[in-house]
Amino acid sequence: MAEKRWQTIQVKHCDHVGCDVKLQALVILPPERLPDQPPRVEAHRCSKGLQCSSLTKPTCVWAGTNPNYDPFADAD
Repeated sequence: MAEKRWQTIQVKHCDHVGCDVKLQALVILPPERLPDQPPRVEAHRCSKGLQCSSLTKPTCVWAGTNPNYDPFADAD
């Protein structure tokens, strides 16, 4: 049976929350009988997304409140 697991992709500093956040992906790992298949990414989230969503202004794609803004896209 396939397994779903949240895996940390990166740890970055978020200016909006004022601390480090974990950028995570929901990864679906293939069952053991199909080991040659690569893992699939189903969703993305931020470890502080709930706190960001409770603030007064829309934040970013990682919090799920503003799909047009990714503050970490040009950070590298």
